[in-house]
Amino acid sequence: NPIIIEGFPGIGLVGTIATEFLSESLKAKEVGYLKGKGVPPLVALHNGKIVKPMSLYYAKKQNILIVHFLSAVPGKEWEIAELLQALSKKLSAQEIICLESVGVPGPLEGSSETYYYTSNEKAEKRLKDLGLVELKNGIVMGITSVLMGSSPCCLTCLFGETHTKLPDSKAAAGILNVLNNYLKLGIDTAPLLKSAQEFEKKLKGILESGKQVQKDKAEQTLSYLG
Repeated sequence: NPIIIEGFPGIGLVGTIATEFLSESLKAKEVGYLKGKGVPPLVALHNGKIVKPMSLYYAKKQNILIVHFLSAVPGKEWEIAELLQALSKKLSAQEIICLESVGVPGPLEGSSETYYYTSNEKAEKRLKDLGLVELKNGIVMGITSVLMGSSPCCLTCLFGETHTKLPDSKAAAGILNVLNNYLKLGIDTAPLLKSAQEFEKKLKGILESGKQVQKDKAEQTLSYLG
């Protein structure tokens, strides 16, 4: 009867970042992975360890099974969702929690908001007590959308606001803060938020440098033409 937490790499890779940080924070052990046609032929190296494109990690103390996706799976969403449904049924999962993102136009002011969807009344009450707002309008794609349409057990989705296609650690930190309170995990999300701030600072510097290069190039072109 575990809780299954799934993080599909949508906009801003929010689900991927959140599940990776969660696995490390809970010291979860790899217990399985998906392979076969449709699984991207790639691995990542993280702190000297190989991370497969689709892995399952188990945190025994919290009884949480984390499904971590390093890459999207174009055309295989239905099949993988069906595997997750079969797995949740076999393990008699208490709940499936999907960590997702929702795109918003323009830059975000302040912190990223987190919204929810759930098929369970008790879960809804707890989420409302945490001050979350239900996502009533929007389009959900990928594996999460399939699970929302036909989940065999209680399904809860957390959606973090993001306005960028770049990795959004701030939105991931926002989702994890909610998950932390919802499941009373006691994890520290400060390192993730700090890395988000450092990344944003670095990105801002890169963008400003790029603008300066374009400006210098334009001035050189005008000088040449003049």
